[in-house]
Amino acid sequence: MDAGVGGTAVDTHDKSGQPDIGTGATVGSDVIGETIALSDFIQEFGGDLLAQVRSQNPPVYDLVRDRHTPDWAARQSIMNALLRKPFEAQSEAVQAIVKLLVDHDQPAAVLNAEMGTGKTMMAICAAAVMQRTHPRTLIISPPHLVYKWRREILETVPDAKVWVLNGPDTLRKLLMVRQALGLKSTRPEFFVLGRVRMRMGFHWRPAFVVRGQWLEGQRLNVAACPDCMRPIERPDAEGNPLPVSAEFAKAVLSDRRMKCAHCHSPLWSLMRPGRPIESMHDLVLGALQQLPTIGPNTAKRLLHSFGEDLLGSMLEDNVYEFLNLMDEQGNLVFSDRQAARMERSLANFEFSIGEGGYQPTEFVKRYLPKNYFGLLVVDEGHEYKNEGSAQGQAMGVLASQCRKTLLLTGTLMGGYADDLFHLLWRLDPSAMIADGFKPSKSGSMAGATMGFMREHGVLKDIYKETSSTSHRTAKGKQVAVRTSKAPGFGPVGILRYVLPITVFLKLREIGQNVLPGYEEQFVEIAMTQAQGKAYEAMSRTLVQILKQALAMKDSTLLGVVMNVLLAWPECCFRAETVRHPRSKALLHLQPAVFTESEVMPKEAKLLEICAQEKAQGRKVLAYSIYSGTRDTTARLKAQLEMRGFKVAVLRASVDAAKREDWVADQVERGIDVLICNPELVKTGLDLLEFPTIVFLQSGFNVYTVQQAARRSWRIGQKRDVRVIFLGYAGTTQMDCLRLMGKKIAVSQSTSGEMPESGLDVLNESTGDSLEVALARQLLAV
Repeated sequence: MDAGVGGTAVDTHDKSGQPDIGTGATVGSDVIGETIALSDFIQEFGGDLLAQVRSQNPPVYDLVRDRHTPDWAARQSIMNALLRKPFEAQSEAVQAIVKLLVDHDQPAAVLNAEMGTGKTMMAICAAAVMQRTHPRTLIISPPHLVYKWRREILETVPDAKVWVLNGPDTLRKLLMVRQALGLKSTRPEFFVLGRVRMRMGFHWRPAFVVRGQWLEGQRLNVAACPDCMRPIERPDAEGNPLPVSAEFAKAVLSDRRMKCAHCHSPLWSLMRPGRPIESMHDLVLGALQQLPTIGPNTAKRLLHSFGEDLLGSMLEDNVYEFLNLMDEQGNLVFSDRQAARMERSLANFEFSIGEGGYQPTEFVKRYLPKNYFGLLVVDEGHEYKNEGSAQGQAMGVLASQCRKTLLLTGTLMGGYADDLFHLLWRLDPSAMIADGFKPSKSGSMAGATMGFMREHGVLKDIYKETSSTSHRTAKGKQVAVRTSKAPGFGPVGILRYVLPITVFLKLREIGQNVLPGYEEQFVEIAMTQAQGKAYEAMSRTLVQILKQALAMKDSTLLGVVMNVLLAWPECCFRAETVRHPRSKALLHLQPAVFTESEVMPKEAKLLEICAQEKAQGRKVLAYSIYSGTRDTTARLKAQLEMRGFKVAVLRASVDAAKREDWVADQVERGIDVLICNPELVKTGLDLLEFPTIVFLQSGFNVYTVQQAARRSWRIGQKRDVRVIFLGYAGTTQMDCLRLMGKKIAVSQSTSGEMPESGLDVLNESTGDSLEVALARQLLAV
């Protein structure tokens, strides 16, 4: 395991930018050159190269050196005292994180650990070790994992107090926290904030009064400030009063929260949406009925036996004590089966008495002292990479208010350099500004992002030269330049921004025989003759129409044509009608090639895989990205059931908080195959019962593919895991899979991983990349 925080980089180009891997000897004034293969060069000199790089870039944390220090021993003793002990590799990663944040006083660290390595466990251990110097830990979590965090904290840290900030009572709890300012607590405190709740604001409405005023000889009703009673002026140059007619004033004031121009009083007021709060009895009764195995009669009986106050306090703050509820005779109220089902449900259960909509991020910034929270843990950190997203900006605000930030991710990069830029900016803006990447005078980050891409990423400048006939006396040419980004991130960027703050951990490095084997493979599927001819004709027609449209500067057809060419091989059991998105003109009509009962080639391969796996007692998880308008899941289910398989289809209608329980119910029912869109299970679910995963399509999202591919290769898996990608030969799907292979290669290169299977077999460019070839050989030394 490379638990150290540090980096390696080798400059493999001379000043002209060309590879320089020749060796030479000088004889007099002549130079005798000898060219050797890169693989031979690395094999002969790789060890010396690595030693030189390590001496120039020593890691922050060294396992051999730091194991004998007092700080290491003190931190290890804290981890040994936890209720759950981390594996050795996990504890070394925690040691590296704490040394970087505490001893080296870095503002942020990144735990780039593979899916299933226990990032939650390692983050909790790091927070526990840092509690003495950095009290109070704030955790940003996906909303459906909030209670999973709470459960794991309580199962790991002795005497921990966990505040769940994910329900409508978040404001009430934050006010309680503010009232307790200055009071010291001896208990480790954790605050788990759902990322959706984090960015949710409050509800408000315009506030004004109506009064009469004479204007140009007429008495008019005008909107006035509720405090000073002076008319509210129009937001225009004349400053005329606002007439209250046809809700005009309300419409103007509803655009944004305004203040009176004279007394500066707010012209808006908070409001509570929805129906008023029910009685405590009704609230608890409704909450009980949300749990599995509890119906109206059981809920009423529980209320009659234990009372609304006791049950309400359990559901609000001690939900797991509810499972062990005992009657007057000391007998457990719930059976083992009931308790197991409710435990799965309680991982995502939310019960609240109070209600408030003030944005938690704004509250922390305005009403809690800066650095009140010692450590901010950002789960699924790659979800905050977009520049303009509300949750990304809210995360940046929280990071600025906490002393240290720990970002957890299994896929740090999505293949493009700008995936990292905004994350780095939010984690440590001072370092980015020092390197010259700063906002413009207007606050725009566009220039800084482009500069970062040009320096560390890959940009393609496409020049288009056309002859001009508009000149009377001379010939002229017009040159148009268009810039687009491509997958790639330079080694200098990795050395400068990734390695100094990142701890890497792979599943295979955990050791202790906790994980079985893992294999990825790509299978190319040949289309039938009729299917191939129909696709070729469709492709030729649509591409020609697209070229004509692009020649006329019309790009509206680009998405339509690409989507059709990608999807049709999967959906050729129904007729395909392609129309222009604006004019609705018919572009192409393709009749169905297969009937409902006929099996398409990719379906036949899936049936073959499922039969092989069922014979070995293995369940299959099949991913299809077409689960909406072009739904293929129903047909797949029918084809499998016709051949004796038990099949379940997970749809988006199943609430994210209940998917784990839903899947568990299907496994209990004895299904052989689970079909779903990979987006539905990419985070938070451990699908250990499905050791074989088949991607019928991949899509373009590298985060989704990498996360979904590791759903079953996690701690607790006992069987070898197989991941199979299927693609139709000679179609646009192959281009999609090649691009995905390139993006995954770039993504994994930032975590010291060079793929050797799966989609990488389609990544032709890796053979031409000196950096990738060098990295492969270095890792093999």
